[in-house]
This record gives sequence, C-alpha cells and structure tokens, in this order.
Amino acid sequence: MTRSRWREEALRRGIPPRDVDLLLADLTAKPLSWVIAHGDDDVDATPLEAMLARRFAGEPLQYIRGKTEFYGREFLVDNRVLIPRPETEGLVEAAIARVPRGATVIDVGTGSGCIAVSLALERGDLRVIGVDASIDALAVAKTNRDRLRANVAFVASDVLTAIKRVSFVVSNPPYIAQEIVETLATEVRDHEPRMALTPGPRGTEVIERILDQAQRAPVMLEIGYGQDAEIAEVARAHGYDVDEILKDLAAIPRVVVLSAAW
Repeated sequence: MTRSRWREEALRRGIPPRDVDLLLADLTAKPLSWVIAHGDDDVDATPLEAMLARRFAGEPLQYIRGKTEFYGREFLVDNRVLIPRPETEGLVEAAIARVPRGATVIDVGTGSGCIAVSLALERGDLRVIGVDASIDALAVAKTNRDRLRANVAFVASDVLTAIKRVSFVVSNPPYIAQEIVETLATEVRDHEPRMALTPGPRGTEVIERILDQAQRAPVMLEIGYGQDAEIAEVARAHGYDVDEILKDLAAIPRVVVLSAAW
C-alpha cells in the first residue's frame, strides 16, 4: 500500500493522515519534507503496518514514536509517563518569568521530567528537583535529563513528603475527577498512566496535599478546564491566596499562581 493509501485509511479511521507521514519519517530516518516529496517510493511496509495497527487501535502516536516535542526540545516518552501537552509549556513560561533567582524549585509529579528539565535549561540559576511517586516515571525523567544534559535532581517522593525544605513549587498534577476519566478519548483513558490523570473523586486531592506540604512556599499549578473557581476555594481552605490565573492560547484559565495567605 502506498503512502497515499495509508493516509486515506488513517483518515477513514479518524486518525490524522499526518501520523502516517511522521511514522514514515521515523522508519526511513528522513525529514518530513523528504517523506512528502518521496511518499510513493517503495519502503518495507511491515514495520509501518505494525505501527499503524497500534495507532488504529487507539495508542497515542507519541508512545509509538517513543518521543514528543516540548518547549522546543525532544523528550522521550512511553506509557510510564503522561504525554507532555503544549498547554503545560505555559506553566514553564510562567515559572521562568516568576521564580526568584537562585530559588530551589520542586516539580511535583515530574513524570517525563519535561517541566523540570526545561526549567533547568532555561534558568541556570535555579536548583531544580523533580519528585514523583512512580519509580518507572523517574527512570524516564532521568533518561531525558541525561540526554539533554540538564542539572536536575530526581527524588522518589509521594508529593512532598521526602523534601525537607521547599522554596518554590511547580506542578502539573493529576486533576481530573475520577468519573470524568471514563469519558476521555481512548488514547488517553486506556493508555496514559491513570495515576497521572486522576487523583480521586474530586480531582483536587493531590493539589490539596501539595498545598498542605508546601511549607507556605509559593505554588504554581496547571489546572483543568473550568477548574479555576474550585481551585480558588481549595486554596483558601488550605491557607493560600490566588495571585494570578493565566490563560492558555485558547483563552482557557490554565495556570494558577498561589502564595501563602499568612
């Protein structure tokens, strides 16, 4: 089957045809522009068929490719970690602009390490520590750190329990209410780590624990769609004020900046 036929098949199955081109680029070790220009050249279809079978079954493209782009860099990813989203780049941008010079920044639920590594590379004055309860996720984060030569320490920790001193916290925590997870797209619901998606029935359980364990340090969080009012209430209940709520490119409140109320 030619590239054009595979693209047609992808479209028929509700998959972006560009996914076919990206997989072909990976298999041929050629840039995307070459694939487009030489798309009907003969290639060994067997590995492409195996990859597309996974994609048609709902597995995320990023896991099949084993990589994704975040903040202008390539990060390795697999089903041990949440796939970095463009919206999370807004959290990194906000932290770069607002974290004081020389601060120690704790990235809670570091996952692939994309936030911690990006912060360390963009702000060499910071001491960055990524924590995660998942040892498997930390293995991925360490691989990304080493590949990108970032000065980041990674620590196994259930939220902040293993951290003695906190001066600034950033986090893209699990924030989806448990019942909503079942309504998500198959590639999210059935393939990404459940613990990175939902913390429990309310969706705010991990955020509450972060605020309780942050030692009154400033906290910067990514939040879900329509969650800003609820997070403001949770913050007040746990001794924090909302300083700013930043919107993403779709004008959705996405990053909340918190400081201790007393």
